[in-house]
This record gives sequence, structure tokens and C-alpha cells, in this order.
Amino acid sequence: MKIILNSIFVEDQDKALSFYTEKLGFIKKHDVPIGEFKWLTVVSPENPEGVEVLLEPNNNPVAETYQKGIFEQGIPATSFGVENIQTEFEKLKELGVRFTMEPTKMGEVTVAIFDDTCGNLIQIMQQE
Repeated sequence: MKIILNSIFVEDQDKALSFYTEKLGFIKKHDVPIGEFKWLTVVSPENPEGVEVLLEPNNNPVAETYQKGIFEQGIPATSFGVENIQTEFEKLKELGVRFTMEPTKMGEVTVAIFDDTCGNLIQIMQQE
């Protein structure tokens, strides 16, 4: 068994696609209209056949409540691995990404958390 898909609830799929591709550097994999929404996924350019991130609309009241609740508690919706967290942090800051936590060493990892502008906090992590 392997992980092939991870969903992130977003307030606006088009805005999310812009952020995840233009700021984070992911590549659009699927963009399939399904009614008023889309099956919209992005992948890492380093592994285009790897795990997809589904930019899932939060139009369900339960999803919206969940998303808002974890955001307000400061809990990241997901985590992405990076090779050099300080370099990634500086690059993203230059692109206007707002961090809620700067790179912080926590045991054998260093993490930072940013706002994806679509209702989520996202963690980046560098393993030592």
C-alpha cells in the first residue's frame, strides 16, 4: 500500500492553483471539471508521477468548519519536505508568502509554517 493522493480543503480552487504553482512551484497534474468544481491536483516537479495534492473545495459545511478550526488552532493542514528549509523560507518570503512560524529546530527536524491564502496553514520540514 502507498500514498497516492492527499487532499487539502481550499476556499477557492483557482486561487489555490495559482498559489500552489506560482509560489510553491508545484505543477498542475489534473484539471477536470466536475459540475461547479474540478478534480484539481498538483504534484512536485521533482516527482511528477508521485503523490498528488488534491485542491479540494471546502463547500461542505463540515469541511469548512474543520478547515477553520484547525487554522484557528495553528495546526497545519499538511506538511511538505524540503532539502534546505532556510533557503526555501527566504525564497517564499521574497514571493510574499506570510509565515506564522519561522524555521524552528524541533528535535531531528526543522519546521516552518505559512498561510496558503486559501484557508490553511502549511508546514515545511527539513529532516536533519
